Amino acid sequence: MVDQTHPKAPRTGVGSWLCRDEFDRERMLDMEERVRPVRRRTAGIMALAILAMSPWLGLWPLLFVLSIMVCFAGADQLMPRLARPEYLMFAAWVGSGATIAVAVALSGDQGLPALSWLAIPVLTLSLRFSMRGIVAGVIISLAFALAVAFAVDANAVLADPVLVIVPFTLIICVAVLSTPLMQSDIKHRSDAVVDQLTGMLNRNALDVRVQELTQQANVTGEPIGLIVGDLDHFKDINDTHGHATGDAVLKEVTYLLRKQLRAFDLAYRLGGEEFLILLPGAELDAAAELAERLRDAVAGTPMTGGMSITMSLGVGGSRRGQPFDYESVFAEADAALYEAKRSGRDRVCTTERAPVAAFA
Repeated sequence: MVDQTHPKAPRTGVGSWLCRDEFDRERMLDMEERVRPVRRRTAGIMALAILAMSPWLGLWPLLFVLSIMVCFAGADQLMPRLARPEYLMFAAWVGSGATIAVAVALSGDQGLPALSWLAIPVLTLSLRFSMRGIVAGVIISLAFALAVAFAVDANAVLADPVLVIVPFTLIICVAVLSTPLMQSDIKHRSDAVVDQLTGMLNRNALDVRVQELTQQANVTGEPIGLIVGDLDHFKDINDTHGHATGDAVLKEVTYLLRKQLRAFDLAYRLGGEEFLILLPGAELDAAAELAERLRDAVAGTPMTGGMSITMSLGVGGSRRGQPFDYESVFAEADAALYEAKRSGRDRVCTTERAPVAAFA
């Protein structure tokens, strides 16, 4: 069964103003995994800076650094349960900026130079969100800087506007410089790991993720489920209706599959009409249940031109407490897929039992 400690919400399959589509959402979650250790190091640097300033400010600002870390740690725990985790991440991001602003405000005149610290969270905006999210984050950061500066000493700001011009400039420049760099990185990464037809991840992305999951499973002992799916008689569609119709069907099937998946479930197009799904934390029974939902979704939905299509799926997985060997698990799932095809198609087979469902 799936680990119920942190239940995972079903995906919406729909974008938001922070994430344009499901790929953006998956990228944000993946980037958050990568940013987490860097965020801790950044907090350590801020803590050292506060220690250096302690003769003038005291040590109490360390509490605000701690609160930022707690805020993000809580978001990390809750995001897998949400269909649209980007909203929680943006709230945590706003909370980090607000915490810095409050700390600077409480420090009085001596703390005003630290307004420039508001540029630190701005650097991470382009790592996580769409352009609208970046613009919203910059406006919020500028508002924090302006509000704190005038709340601390409005007369000083009016007499010396440099107090706000410098942090304003730094915040805007950080956003302007980091955004195209990140967009370029995203484009090159997308071209390398994303199937251009369906928007699903491809074999290149699978190879990288398998290595990461293998290491994680060997440390945590968590099981990993694996589903291999293949559209039935897909060649007939291409031969009868043309490749354009076949491409449209592949896109529609991709959308149906994504709607059934949860945050952190990983879907890939292996090529042609074959798909693979990795399910971290899922044992064989849970993976088989999901595979049956995928089969039912495809079989029960008319495709382009009203045609019906079915899907056969094979399920494998590692056991809790045992190492994850991708090659052997994939071989088991692939053998189960072959059995599903041999048994009549439109069904789910696992490595350990007879077909879960069989329909003529």
